[in-house]
Amino acid sequence: MQEPVALEPNAVPPPAYTPVINPAANTRRMRRIISEDPEWSLAIVPQLTELCIQHIINNFEKNSILNSLIPEHQKKVLEKLSTNLPLTVTANLVSDEGYWKRCCTARWAVCDVSQYGGSWKRMFFERHLENILKFYIPDTTSPNQVLDIIPLCKVYVRKLEINQFLPPVKQDQKKEDEDVSDTESDAGIDEPSMDHFDLSMLVPALCHLEELDLSYGVKDCGMNFEWNLFEFTIRDCWSLATALKKCPTLKVFKLTRSKVDDDKARILIRHLLDHPSLIELNLSHNLLADRAARAVGKLINCSKLVTLNLCDNRIRAQGGQAIAHALSKNAVLTSLNLRLNCIEDEGGQAICHALLANSTLTTLHLGGNELSEPTATLFSQVLAQNTALTHINLSCNHIGLDGGKQLLEGMTDNKTVVEFDLRLAEVGQESEYLINQAIKTNQELARLKSLQRQPSAPAPSNVEEKHPELD
Repeated sequence: MQEPVALEPNAVPPPAYTPVINPAANTRRMRRIISEDPEWSLAIVPQLTELCIQHIINNFEKNSILNSLIPEHQKKVLEKLSTNLPLTVTANLVSDEGYWKRCCTARWAVCDVSQYGGSWKRMFFERHLENILKFYIPDTTSPNQVLDIIPLCKVYVRKLEINQFLPPVKQDQKKEDEDVSDTESDAGIDEPSMDHFDLSMLVPALCHLEELDLSYGVKDCGMNFEWNLFEFTIRDCWSLATALKKCPTLKVFKLTRSKVDDDKARILIRHLLDHPSLIELNLSHNLLADRAARAVGKLINCSKLVTLNLCDNRIRAQGGQAIAHALSKNAVLTSLNLRLNCIEDEGGQAICHALLANSTLTTLHLGGNELSEPTATLFSQVLAQNTALTHINLSCNHIGLDGGKQLLEGMTDNKTVVEFDLRLAEVGQESEYLINQAIKTNQELARLKSLQRQPSAPAPSNVEEKHPELD
């Protein structure tokens, strides 16, 4: 057995090994405070102000003291206020645009505030009211659903665009129909009323309403399609006419795609005579014929109409002549659209004669009216003498080659027309090309005139500025 070697007296002994204990292994030592609450944290206690603001937000519906707060606290409340509060609470109390922007974006995916004058609050109330009316079912929906919202939104609504009116719900008569005999069915049974929401209850109460755009029909009806879903009844007509008469602030009225015939149109126009504010009327895509056109002719000179759209109706020569007669005496109307009617050459020539005396109409659309060379011959005189027309559309007519040459001759003396649509008018390529060249010349003249009207920018100073650091 080997004996241990003795250390020298001056030798340094090796360091003793000391085991290192991991402090993280002992959880009791790592916790600064041992709490009995498992949700305890080191977060500081909220300020009393924040607690009060949160209490106000949570109880805003019962105790809305927004106006009693200082502006800084009002801003905090409005940033966190729920968008689901009743309108009876927020409508007349909250004017902050940020809150109403949150309301709009939370409800609708597409929100173009530029269409509403830049006001989010106006957008919300207009679209909210439109949705109520679009899904209102007569004899099923309570009228109070509309009447209760009127005091809250009447100050903010300036435009209503309603593209759907639901009819009353039909009761299921399948069993009854099976029991009805042929003789009983031949005798005839009165169908249920198809009248829609009565606008005379709503429109007069909207004290700032300026534009009303209506279309009587049902969207997305699918396999439930029936023609009577798109019927503008006589009762609807009378209620709408009464509403228009009692709305003196209305400036734009549009009633399209509603199967409005002569009788209903005359009722509406009778209530629009001498209207104090109406400047635009759109009755396009309806069933208006010559009798309605004569009523429109009377309205032209008994109102302040600036824009008139009768596109896609059944107006023929006599109706065109009636409108032309009114146009010859008018000094207010600037835009007339008779596209997709059938006034033919008799109506077209009458309008040409009226334009020789009229000096205010700037836009004329006569596309698709069965016009031919006689109208073009007279229209060439209009081009040579009338200095007000700037936009003309004679497309989809039968002008012909000779008619095209007549129009080209008239354009040689014209300096004001900047748009002339002759597509599908059979005028010939050469005439159409030369007319377009004349149009381009007029467009350049119009551009130069508009530049001359603009205030000139101040000329740059020729005096050199002195810079002391360079001296």
